[in-house]
Amino acid sequence: MKPKFEPKYQDYQAKVKKSFADQAVMKTIGASIKAIGAGEIEIEFPYQSSLTQQNGFIHAGIVSTVLDSACGYAAFSLMPEDASVLTIEFKINLLSPAKGDRFRGYGKVKKAGRTISVAEAELYAFSDQGRKLVATMVGTLMAINND
Repeated sequence: MKPKFEPKYQDYQAKVKKSFADQAVMKTIGASIKAIGAGEIEIEFPYQSSLTQQNGFIHAGIVSTVLDSACGYAAFSLMPEDASVLTIEFKINLLSPAKGDRFRGYGKVKKAGRTISVAEAELYAFSDQGRKLVATMVGTLMAINND
């Protein structure tokens, strides 16, 4: 089966990894990239009590941050070498309390445009009980020309 999208820059994985490494918030929450494909990414982070709200669940702001990055980096993987990415809108659905040992966000481009792209992301919690869907997001991303 042929991949759904063709990246505009051959070394897109290195470009995504460098940008991700430069993002201080991902370091702060201990997030790492688990997989990158053209128009797709997986980002994982461990449970940390410092990321929780008053009931001990991962805070919705952290959930939003990870899903925003998943949408953004999925779209960024398809952008030209000299482009950067900015989110211009997103909608999140918080479906279940974010409770688990680790969390993984899956981002996937739905529509890749020259300037505007749309991506979707899902966040799952992993624990001894298995995998549970925590939240979904739809995001609109914009390519910014860095020349």
